[in-house]
Amino acid sequence: MQIIDTSQFKLGMIDCVRGLLIRPKGILAADESFPTIAKRFASVGLPNSEEARRRYREMLLATGGLDEFISGVIMFDETARQANSDGTPFIHLLEQNGIIPGIKVDAGLLPIGSSDVENVTSGFDGLPGRLREYVQMGLRFAKWRSTFRIGPGLPSDFVVDANAIGLAQYASFCQNAGLVPIVEPEVLLDGDHSLADSKRVIIHVLTEVVRRLEQANVRLDLTIVKTSMATRGSTNKVENQESVGAATARVLSETLPPAIGGVVFLSGGMSELEATRNFNEFSQSGSYPWPVSFSFGRALQNSALKRWATDPSRFEEARTELLHRARMNSLARVGDWSPEEDSAGEGRTRKF
Repeated sequence: MQIIDTSQFKLGMIDCVRGLLIRPKGILAADESFPTIAKRFASVGLPNSEEARRRYREMLLATGGLDEFISGVIMFDETARQANSDGTPFIHLLEQNGIIPGIKVDAGLLPIGSSDVENVTSGFDGLPGRLREYVQMGLRFAKWRSTFRIGPGLPSDFVVDANAIGLAQYASFCQNAGLVPIVEPEVLLDGDHSLADSKRVIIHVLTEVVRRLEQANVRLDLTIVKTSMATRGSTNKVENQESVGAATARVLSETLPPAIGGVVFLSGGMSELEATRNFNEFSQSGSYPWPVSFSFGRALQNSALKRWATDPSRFEEARTELLHRARMNSLARVGDWSPEEDSAGEGRTRKF
């Protein structure tokens, strides 16, 4: 495989990795695809239109003080081409506020053969050209997501290998274009699997992803891994015998080489409080050879979306909810979060 020549873009990518992972900030994932944002809007009774999506993203991205807790934002293609009400493109708005703009570049999941439970990620058609366009637009990092389901015989070795190869190929394309790749091999929360099952599968998936990244000569120090936390399945009612944070710490320490540029967690269907609490436990479980942060979607947005849905003209109340969750996860990144402080700040209309 051709060795990546990153010399032309190296300094910019180094700065981007450092900027995204600067303590105590995290990444806001606002990259919901059309079907996903439609479901989110439907859940709170909002109509799904281009203008509604633009106004919702404006509510998020134009939040004053967001840069205190958020270092980067992952956008969907539509959002990256939209602008604030005053005509300022969202990409420029983020840059002006000291937040690094990024983009989701995969095209979603495709079933493998006749399977209705396993998928590969699509989006390679025209990808190098799209990445070059995104760089010209001012975007500085990208994200590609693959998913893995836990169950009897799942995930299959074929699906793990196919998606690991895809993640490595995507990362190679990104670095050649000058974009920092976030590789996201998400082990799904769905199912009744145990914590032990989750640990085993995450280790297997991450090991294979790292192996394929190395085979593709991807610069690990210019790559960020976005991973699931190790926890029991969403329908498993048996209490974990160890904390999610401690279990996840062991999994990552056994799996990821020190050369990785950084690690960020996805919330993966956990509630806002679960994601923050588990991340805080991880932060308290030890020190790590790579910077570790958060890259949450629903776990940052859910309360803000619900508040905004009550009256989409009242941006500030929704923004207060977003700032509160961002601040709580910023505290969790350094292990200083507490449920008492979290509940004390809920719903307050205040500036942070």
